[in-house]
Formats: sequence, C-alpha cells, structure tokens
Amino acid sequence: MMEQAVKQMNEEMLKSALILADKNEDSVIKETALNNVFILSGDGSKKLVTKNLAPGIKVNDEKLITIDNEEYRIWEPFRSKLAVLVLKGSSLSVKNDSSFLYLGAANGTTVSHISDIVHDGIVFAVEISPRAMKDLVRVSIPRRNLIPILADAMNPESYKNMVTEVDFLYQDIAQREQASIAIKNAQFFLKKNGILVLMIKAKSIDSIKRSKDLMGNEIEKLEDFFKVEELFDLEPFHSDHMAVVARKIC
Repeated sequence: MMEQAVKQMNEEMLKSALILADKNEDSVIKETALNNVFILSGDGSKKLVTKNLAPGIKVNDEKLITIDNEEYRIWEPFRSKLAVLVLKGSSLSVKNDSSFLYLGAANGTTVSHISDIVHDGIVFAVEISPRAMKDLVRVSIPRRNLIPILADAMNPESYKNMVTEVDFLYQDIAQREQASIAIKNAQFFLKKNGILVLMIKAKSIDSIKRSKDLMGNEIEKLEDFFKVEELFDLEPFHSDHMAVVARKIC
C-alpha cells in the first residue's frame, strides 16, 4: 500500500516538474542555506533544484530549467536521500569549496548534485559495482570536481592514496556494518570537526529485526567518535531509512 502511494506521489512530482519546465517564465527561484541549491516555485508547486555545473547535460532524465540565463536541474527526493534532508530542514552547511568523500556513489545521481553544490571543491566517489561505475565515470567526464573510485568502502586502505582529508563523509551503502564502515573511513579521511552524513538502511543490516532497534544500535556505535546533531526519518520518500548528521569529535 505504501509502495503504491509512493509511486503515485513520484508520478505526480515528475508531472509537476514537466509543467514547471514548460512555464519557467512564471517561476520564482529562491536560495536555500546550501550553496547552489534553490527552491523553484511556480504553478502552485515547489521543487528543489541545483545550479547545473555541466550545462546542457543530464545525469538521469531530470528536467533542465533555464531562468535568467542560468541552468538548473530538478533534484528529485525520491531518487536522492540528501534532497530529503534539505526538504526536511537540515541545518547542513556546505560551502562551494567543500570536500566530500561519498561512499556508495552508485550511478551518480546524488553525487552529481553534490558536484553542483561544491563547484570549486572536490567529490571522491567510491562505488563497489563495476556496472554502476561505468555510469559514474560517464557522469564524471564533464564534471571537473568529481573523482570516481572503484573500491569497497569496507577497505579504505585500498584508496587511501587517492583520497585527501575531507570536510564531509557521506555514506549510503547497502552493507551490514554501516556504522563501522563510516567510523573506519572517518578515521582515515574525515577532518576533526568534519561532518558525517550517514544514511542507515535497516533492511540491509537485518531483514527480520525491527528497523527502529537496528537504527538505534547503529547510532550508538557512532557515539564514541561523533556527536550526533540531527536525525531524520526519510519517509515517505524512502522506507526503513534514517539519516544521521554527526560531527567528528576524535
């Protein structure tokens, strides 16, 4: 029932995006707290967008919208958990020259929007799947700040010579030891007082135990290394997911 409702909401949002694209002369764009991230309002709806670092180039089938000679990409929350954080009011502060290590970059959807945000920074994008890496490499070609790395996030030693210290560690992986992987990578790469954004996928940890208990256990594991600053349930966009924003303390 929930999946059907989510699918219907997704279709409605995509239809709304098409309407906005056709009528962008009536649209109003407003800044958010995040660099290069905006709220686009028009025709009774609001959409999250990022200013496109690679004008004219789509990553998926997102709508491109031009307003006052600037091109923007629709940032779809059903496809990006980070977009949900922004929409839900996270106080995450990212500068145009911030550095990211992204674990679980997949085909590059969210990574590409981070690339838009940190246009003068750098994004190291780690992905374990060779198939997804082909898409990620394609996404990176017109984006000077995006570096794809084929590797297993469980073994940060394997890419320690390719990644510098970073301001942000973003993790979205479908593996069991999610908090442990985040801690290990943070010890290698995250600056002191740097920010961890961890997307906890309960069903990837255990498909039988209660999601709430699993998430609580993962958050507990972080507390010796991080100060947890924000927690977000990602419903209705992503079921059985929680986002943790935490600051490295040691």
